[in-house]
Amino acid sequence: MRIMNILITGCNGQLGNELQLLEKNHPGHTWINTDVQELDITNQLAVDDFVARNKIDGIVNCAAYTAVDKAESEREQATTLNTVAPAYLAAAVGRRGGWMIQISTDYVFNGTKHLPYVETDTPCPESVYGSTKLAGELGAQKFCKNTMIIRTAWLYSSFGNNFVKTMIRLGKEKSELGVIFDQVGTPTYARDLAHAIMTAIEKGVRPGIYHFSNEGVISWYDFAKAIHRLAGINDCKVRPLHTSEYPTPAHRPPYSVLDKSKIKQAYAIDIPYWEDSLAECIKLLG
Repeated sequence: MRIMNILITGCNGQLGNELQLLEKNHPGHTWINTDVQELDITNQLAVDDFVARNKIDGIVNCAAYTAVDKAESEREQATTLNTVAPAYLAAAVGRRGGWMIQISTDYVFNGTKHLPYVETDTPCPESVYGSTKLAGELGAQKFCKNTMIIRTAWLYSSFGNNFVKTMIRLGKEKSELGVIFDQVGTPTYARDLAHAIMTAIEKGVRPGIYHFSNEGVISWYDFAKAIHRLAGINDCKVRPLHTSEYPTPAHRPPYSVLDKSKIKQAYAIDIPYWEDSLAECIKLLG
């Protein structure tokens, strides 16, 4: 096994924290975990210097501007973090002949399809978040030929802020909740994604676009009901809402199920069913 210096950006986020938990199982490599305090990835000179000085062989870019609705009015900030920064990272590691794993999103699609999205489907984002993430994919691939794009969806974890934690909190505070039922996709437990990333690193990063989420298909309403059931919350009624009843600044894809066949075949991985992973996460939350 080749020993590498691997840079993790956005280490304080959901995925970054999950990767840090798994690093101890891969002790051969030198893992360099950074967030904005240690490395400003929007500063090209800082990125170039950091990558060269630390002899970085690979980068897993978990950093992103993820406030989907705020991005509609903060396009510049979203573009800087989601589009410009990945290009800086890719160029710096590309010059060293290294590799990069860029995390992307189901929001690169408009959600009008009715079969799971495959990697060759033409992206058509309808939000600032989606369009800046798509541009980030293109920039990373342009500046580092050994770039692996992993698109994921509905990410949650025991770390950070996410839908699972919000539903548990609101379920304990309120007697009734309304949740969208006409947006369909698949949740992703960040720990499962972290395992897939580690497998890719150990078996060798293969350039190209890959999709990853847990198995199965549900609506946000079904997801909320399952969260309450598994968390033992029985006193909060969850009502199904149409998207039109809960308008948001950003357009969200009504159907964003991802086909995971490519990554499963490429790395011989089994992906857990969404409800099994949700139960595991809720157990950790206590």
